[in-house]
Amino acid sequence: MQIERLAFIPITRAIACAIMLVYFIVAPALAEEVKAGDLVITQAWSRATPGGAKVAGGYLTIENKGSTPDRLMGGSADVADKVQVHEMTMNNGVMTMRLLDQGLMIEPGKTVKLAPSGYHLMLLDLKSPLKRGDKVPVTLEFERAGKVKLSLDVQGVGAQGPTTAPSSGSKKDMKGMSPGMKM
Repeated sequence: MQIERLAFIPITRAIACAIMLVYFIVAPALAEEVKAGDLVITQAWSRATPGGAKVAGGYLTIENKGSTPDRLMGGSADVADKVQVHEMTMNNGVMTMRLLDQGLMIEPGKTVKLAPSGYHLMLLDLKSPLKRGDKVPVTLEFERAGKVKLSLDVQGVGAQGPTTAPSSGSKKDMKGMSPGMKM
């Protein structure tokens, strides 16, 4: 009986380790998916902000699976006084940002990605800093789909995307885990 118990412990540990490994590999793909009419919104995220910051960016992907265009007009969030749609571009080596006061068109059958250095949400007049690991509730407003609630997953200050999976050449801390991974 004692020998059977001793054999059971390594098997249990191996199964637990395998489950955790699968979680860390699959977790980025399990990001929230929000459907609103013909729109599918995925990969909603933001970056942590330093204390005292008054603005933050919001990023996400919007797919229009329908046959009618829709337009992202803006939104709202408890953490900010305003949520606007902006575009960042480079003109003759100068980066410019402008408010899309007519909103951002999402054509039928197309996908629009809001990302750093391109289209993005601007959260203006922040009431508190965004902290890594937070989920920030935001309500987007579309011309046709109406109001859509989702959460921005707050990543680290310099994050370039919503994933937590390590990329090649990334810094690793104890036991080969990427920063932010906890066991």
